[in-house]
Amino acid sequence: MTTIGNNLQQVLGRIAQACAAAGRDPASVRLLAVSKTFGDDAVRRAAEAGQRAFGENYIQEGVAKIAALRGGAIPWAPPLQWHCIGPVQSNKTRHVAEHFDWVHTVDREKIAQRLSEQRPAGLAPLDVCIQVNVDGGATKAGVPPAEARALAQAVARLPRLRLRGLMSIPDVAPDFAAQLAVHAAAKALFDQIRGEGGEGFAAFDTLSLGMTTDLEAAIHAGSTLVRVGTGLFGTRAAPA
Repeated sequence: MTTIGNNLQQVLGRIAQACAAAGRDPASVRLLAVSKTFGDDAVRRAAEAGQRAFGENYIQEGVAKIAALRGGAIPWAPPLQWHCIGPVQSNKTRHVAEHFDWVHTVDREKIAQRLSEQRPAGLAPLDVCIQVNVDGGATKAGVPPAEARALAQAVARLPRLRLRGLMSIPDVAPDFAAQLAVHAAAKALFDQIRGEGGEGFAAFDTLSLGMTTDLEAAIHAGSTLVRVGTGLFGTRAAPA
């Protein structure tokens, strides 16, 4: 087994242990492998070890990997699933709409409208998470919690999009208790929005929280999808 394959088993073990500690079914938490800055070969090795969902922060880099791995000779079964987890500017919405399966970082109605208009009719609806700045971090993207419901309603009304849930990337917290507190706030908001429901909310089932360093706290709080890069692929090289 490759190093990435071993790492994958360790991460899945952490998820299972965290679910057991929280009294949850491990099947209720999905792993998103964050493959930004790692090449096609790294993604291929993870896919060969059984991983199917990959997250990309840099849209052009992600599109190139999607083309190389989706259009290649290897018939992945089930197919690889690609999530855009980086910021989406207006001039990049077409790339996201045409190539990705999910986008986690919608925080403006204008971006959602462009994604809806540019999603090809031949593809399934683009799955969308609203990014929420749950802890008010000054350098963090995302809609304020008080505005998340209205944005979710706007997305739910748009054709070619499917509202799936919320995503948050809080500032680094010093310990488990602090991590749990901020993730619990995101879970409370998720539950509130899901409970209010409405047309277009039938698939609202995803809370994208937690990364390599805090996935245990995120799972304890109720995350249904954890985004792991370093724990799977290793430390990223510093920019040249």
